[in-house]
Amino acid sequence: MADAGVPRGGQMSEMHAGTLTRADLGDVVHRKLGLSRAESASMVERLLHHMCAALSEGQNVKISGFGSFILRDKGQRVGRNPKTGVEVPIAPRRVMTFRASQTMRDKIARD
Repeated sequence: MADAGVPRGGQMSEMHAGTLTRADLGDVVHRKLGLSRAESASMVERLLHHMCAALSEGQNVKISGFGSFILRDKGQRVGRNPKTGVEVPIAPRRVMTFRASQTMRDKIARD
């Protein structure tokens, strides 16, 4: 992913405390595409907005070579308060999981 402006081999010089942020992504777009910082930040925001909108509408999001954000509906179940041991019903809900692509898993295992 060095082509995307992401440091190789675990170098964290461009990231804050080991975390890639929206601002970092905007900076990469700014440097690689030559757009203004405002346009770059806007592009990142629009991309994230479209992903969030698709997920909120019940669609899965698949980014080839990166991974898939998958929605799953979980049914109601009985949970237990670990402190008191009292059983509590847990309402049905929708959860999102991320499954990395094989390309991503291979890259992570290699670096």
